Amino acid sequence: MISVDLFLSADIVAATVRSGIPLLLLGLGGLICHQAGVFNVALEGLLLIGCFAAVAGSALSGSAVVGVATAVAAGVGTAYLLAVGTVSRHGNPLILGTAINVIAAGLTTFALQAVFHVRGTYHRPDLARLPHWFAAAEHALPWIGPTLAALSPLGLLALLSVPATSAFLHRTVAGMRLRGIGIHAEAAQSLGVRPDRYRFAALLASGALGGLAGAELSLGSVALFTENMSAGRGWIIVLVLLLTGGRLRPMLGTLAVYAYAQSLGFRLQTIGLPMQFGDAAPYLATLAVIVVVGVRAGRRTGRAATT
Repeated sequence: MISVDLFLSADIVAATVRSGIPLLLLGLGGLICHQAGVFNVALEGLLLIGCFAAVAGSALSGSAVVGVATAVAAGVGTAYLLAVGTVSRHGNPLILGTAINVIAAGLTTFALQAVFHVRGTYHRPDLARLPHWFAAAEHALPWIGPTLAALSPLGLLALLSVPATSAFLHRTVAGMRLRGIGIHAEAAQSLGVRPDRYRFAALLASGALGGLAGAELSLGSVALFTENMSAGRGWIIVLVLLLTGGRLRPMLGTLAVYAYAQSLGFRLQTIGLPMQFGDAAPYLATLAVIVVVGVRAGRRTGRAATT
């Protein structure tokens, strides 16, 4: 008999949080770009490069802090190249972003063999991973304990970044200018605002957040790097941002559904369901949410047209 705990339990909530933190960090970077009117499809590549750089920095230095710093530097460096190509040189953002994704997949695979002399997965028992300050709460507090124990410092940073990003976009002059550039760049420029500077900064911010997301994914719950371990998360966020119009709350809700479905898919495999179903569950759930959001947006547009 299937128990309710199979679908909703403290372990499921904790697993959802673990899965959702990298998505949240990467999503906030994509959101900032979207608000600035930048079509950043390189989120997948930024996440993957952050994953490898974090593991490489941690393995070579013995410090998870160095690993995180390396991931941020790699993410910002990659985003800088994208910003130069798209903002300074006015290149096609779709082509350049896709190129970065392809290069990131090939480069990390090559570097894995060149640096660590392995193929597929690099894992070392003594590899420094991110600390979990609230690990003692796992058995001390019911329900919330496992969730607190699942949070790394980057997890706390991600949760605090949500209200900070909202406040920046809606309560600061720089944030409102950035949103204005995304709405009508020419009008903002006529008021003395330089759109290129804000777009360049937005891409660099997405690179830093992509690096942090990669560090959380590779050094948070586990301490390893696997080829293509980003597993399409960046593409999911790009699609979510497009269909939610870059709005923070719908994006958060959709990413929460994805993370929950991913955790549930892993759990359902323990009762004998095929592994393929578990792997497909988050994508199917996200697709369902996107369809609902798209239908509602279409209805709102239809009502506005008739009034």
